Amino acid sequence: MAENKKKASPIEFLKQVKAEGKKVTWPTRQETVISTIMVFIMVTLAAIFLFLADQVISTVIRWLLG
Repeated sequence: MAENKKKASPIEFLKQVKAEGKKVTWPTRQETVISTIMVFIMVTLAAIFLFLADQVISTVIRWLLG
């Protein structure tokens, strides 16, 4: 069953959004840079892995099909 929730006015909603935004712990510049570098490293590793897997699979298929 759906609960009857009181709907906030647009102004009240924006006040609530602002209050919740103040509760967020934002990352520091250093944390953001480190996370970004880690993402690039992981993407590079995933790309290398997928490239190698593709090469192995294509070699096996070429060998099977003669």
